[in-house]
Amino acid sequence: MARLCIFCGAHAGTNARYRALAREVARAVFDRGFGIVYGGGRVGLMGSLADAMLALGGEVIGVIPRDLASDEIAHSGVKELRVVDSMHERKALMAELSDGFIALPGGYGTMDEFHEILTWRQLRIHDKPIGLLNSDGYYDHLLALYERMRSEGFVASDGRKLFVSATAIDDLLGIMAL
Repeated sequence: MARLCIFCGAHAGTNARYRALAREVARAVFDRGFGIVYGGGRVGLMGSLADAMLALGGEVIGVIPRDLASDEIAHSGVKELRVVDSMHERKALMAELSDGFIALPGGYGTMDEFHEILTWRQLRIHDKPIGLLNSDGYYDHLLALYERMRSEGFVASDGRKLFVSATAIDDLLGIMAL
C-alpha cells in the first residue's frame, strides 16, 4: 500500500476549519487507497487526522520521539506506533515509510518537517512528490517568501518545481499525480 506522510500541527489552531480540513484529508487519502504516516500524536490536527483515518478503517502509522510519547501525547489508538529516540530519527523514518508528503497548517514543527523533506528533494536524497495544502490562504505568505528567495537568487529558478501547492486536497492529490 502506498503511504502519504502528512505533516500537521500538534495544536488545533484558532480556526475550527483546520480540524475539518484534517478530516477531509484523511477521507481523500483513504478514498485513493493510501495509508498515512504522521507524527504519532493524539492532539491537535495530528489527532484529528489520525482519528478520522482510523474511523474509516485506514492504515495509520505514527512515528513519535520517546520524550513526547512518555508525556502521554502519543495516540494510543494507532495500531502501529513507532517510538524513536529523536526528532532526527522521526523524520528519517517518516521519509522512509512514505511515498509522498503533504503539509497541512501547522507551526514550527510542521515547517521543520516540510522544509527538511523539501531540502532533501533539492539535494536529490529522494524524488518523492511533495505538496503544500494552502487552505484558506494559510501558506500565502510562505509562498510569497519562496518567490522572493527565488527572485533574490537564493533558490534556483526551477526550485519551485520541487513541490506543488493547491487550496483543496483533491486538487493537490491530483497534481501530485498519486
